[in-house]
Amino acid sequence: MTSIFNADGKNIPCTVIEAGPCVVTQVKTAEKDGYESVQLSYDEAKEKNTTQPLKGHFKKAGTTPKRKLVEFAPFEDSLNLGDTVTVDIFSEGDFVDVVGTSKGKGHQGVVKRHGFGGVGGQTHGQHNRMRAPGSLGASSYPSRVFKGMRMAGRMGGDRVKIQNLQVLKVYADQNLLVVSGSVPGAKGSYVILDK
Repeated sequence: MTSIFNADGKNIPCTVIEAGPCVVTQVKTAEKDGYESVQLSYDEAKEKNTTQPLKGHFKKAGTTPKRKLVEFAPFEDSLNLGDTVTVDIFSEGDFVDVVGTSKGKGHQGVVKRHGFGGVGGQTHGQHNRMRAPGSLGASSYPSRVFKGMRMAGRMGGDRVKIQNLQVLKVYADQNLLVVSGSVPGAKGSYVILDK
């Protein structure tokens, strides 16, 4: 993340995203596939790390192998196989949804994972119970812990969608997009932008 100043002199937190160029590798139609969509590919991949079926898929589109393939709903402008989509489809002031995989944080306790407050004050003989979850369930009936109980466990590494981030700047020559706020994932990870 970084920050920029707007026209009023307000400091706005933002994220810079490299968004393109993306090549159209498949155009699905209702007659042939049962639904309509456009498949875009991004980020160069080595030939030796690409499977034979994917090599044929990219050869048909007339492009080199790519790392990431994503399907989108049909664009307003009709796209053909091998066309290139750049950041020019976005303009300043647009609102986008960003989908990504959040940072994996491993096994975490209830305070970090669910925002529990702990046991409270360290009084009446409390010892090392400050961040404990407390009571988990009822007594002899139902004699079990209900499914979905908020407990310690694996946190992060989930698909996350952040909605309505405003496009602040578009740098078409470098294929860069500056959006307000934060996006899910670590630096250098893939995200999907949806208008």
